[in-house]
Parts: sequence; C-alpha cells; structure tokens
Amino acid sequence: MSRYLVLGLCLLAPIALADSKEHDLAYSIGASLGERLRQDVPDLQLDALIEGLRHSYEGQPLKLDKARMQALLQQQEAQEGDAAMQKLQAAETRFMANERGRYGVHELPEGVLYSELQAGTGAQPKAGGKVQVRYVGRLPDGSVFDQNQTPQWFSLDSVIEGWQVALPKMHAGAKWRLVIPSAQAYGAEGAGDLIAPYTPLVFEIELLAVGD
Repeated sequence: MSRYLVLGLCLLAPIALADSKEHDLAYSIGASLGERLRQDVPDLQLDALIEGLRHSYEGQPLKLDKARMQALLQQQEAQEGDAAMQKLQAAETRFMANERGRYGVHELPEGVLYSELQAGTGAQPKAGGKVQVRYVGRLPDGSVFDQNQTPQWFSLDSVIEGWQVALPKMHAGAKWRLVIPSAQAYGAEGAGDLIAPYTPLVFEIELLAVGD
C-alpha cells in the first residue's frame, strides 16, 4: 500500500471519530429532549417540531411571528399546570380515602382525621388560647418536614387551621395522630419548596399543657 494512502487514512481516522462523537452527542440531546416531550406534550407533531428546531437553529426565517408563538407556549404551559394540579388533587383524594379507612380513625366536620394514641384528662384549649405541644409533622410519603420534641408554646390563632380544629377537642396529656387535608393546611399554594400544593399533612401531636 502506498505510504501516502496510509498517511491519508491516518489523517481521516481522527476526523471520522470526531464526526461520530458529534453525531452521538446530537443524537443523545435529541433523545433526551424527545423523552421529556413525550411525557410533557404527547401527540406532538414531530415534523413541525423538527422544522421549527431546524429553522431556529440555522437562523432561518420563522413561519410564525413571536406573538403567536408566545401565546401558544403560554397556553401550553397553563394546560400543563392544570394537569399537574389535577394529579396532585387526585393523589390527595386517594390518600385521604385510605387514611379514612384505617382502624380507629375518626373524622371531624372540617375533614380533619384523628386517632387517639394516648388519652388525656387535663383541660381543653380555648379558641385563641395557648397550647404547649410536642409534635412531628410528616408528608404523605412519611418523610418528616417539621418536628419539635422540646415542649413549645403556640397561640392557637397562629397555627394552621387543622390544628385550630383538632387541638380544642383534645385534653392536656393526650397524644393524637392527625391527618389534615390541604384545605386545612397550606391549600392550593403550598409552602415553598417544602410542601407542594394540595398536600395533606400527618402529625403526631402531644398536648402537654393549656394556657390562656
């Protein structure tokens, strides 16, 4: 074989490897994008997607004006947000139904569920009064989002509605397990990154003392 031909093949090999790497990278990006789109926007017209991607990537004139594209994207985002909220609401409905069916569970008129872990014989809190408690708060998956094992005083008008509903029913010395629907907790807004919208909360709460 001619040494010039061998030299040419040696020079072409790195180029071929580079082309293969670039192809694989582009394919990987496309596969990742496709997976996300399949989950978020099923039934998307792939030909139009690829056409829009190519035009934008290559700097070609776009077939739609920016105002129309922005309106369509905002509409899609709103629909995705509604679908996500519906999933969260459905998950809460299932969770509350399961909890309602547990042995020893009672329901207050506001939808708060409770089961007595330990009876109490002391005084009951008054509306707007103060309570001294120990508690652990969990999300539906069992993970702890808040707890205080050191006795802590709270004013009843400063805590979530679910506590305001349940604590006046307790006697000092009692320990209850509470399941609080989101409507009596943080509702459709949630609480930052800690508690998602429409999240029911589970508390083990011990009422230690009652104050004025």
